[in-house]
Amino acid sequence: PADLEKGSYETLEKSKLTTAGSGDSYTVNDSSKVVCGNVKTANATVYIVDSVLMPTS
Repeated sequence: PADLEKGSYETLEKSKLTTAGSGDSYTVNDSSKVVCGNVKTANATVYIVDSVLMPTS
């Protein structure tokens, strides 16, 4: 979660997304809120957001 405070990440389609926030309140691209985070799976850690993230056209 500390990496989400002010992060910038490359997506699979080579665009960038940004994260910001602290404590229990994080956003992605200044619009989507992280509603559930740090969910461990077999091959990743998942963060669930409240909207669909669409690439820019």
